[in-house]
Amino acid sequence: MNKYEIIIFWSDADDAYIADVPELPGCMTHGNTYESALAHAMEAIQHWIKVAQEFGDPIPKPKGRRLVYA
Repeated sequence: MNKYEIIIFWSDADDAYIADVPELPGCMTHGNTYESALAHAMEAIQHWIKVAQEFGDPIPKPKGRRLVYA
């Protein structure tokens, strides 16, 4: 299980739940239900890490706390 923050919200424009993983740039997915968005986010995190490893890119450590944006 990962410890990355996952933010899930409803998007009227997309008519779907959006799941964003802000600690992993570009790691975002969606689902018809909250649960499916969460499941897709877990898969997206695994794929994001796998691709980063293949390219030798750094993988951020999970902060394990709520991110604060100014």
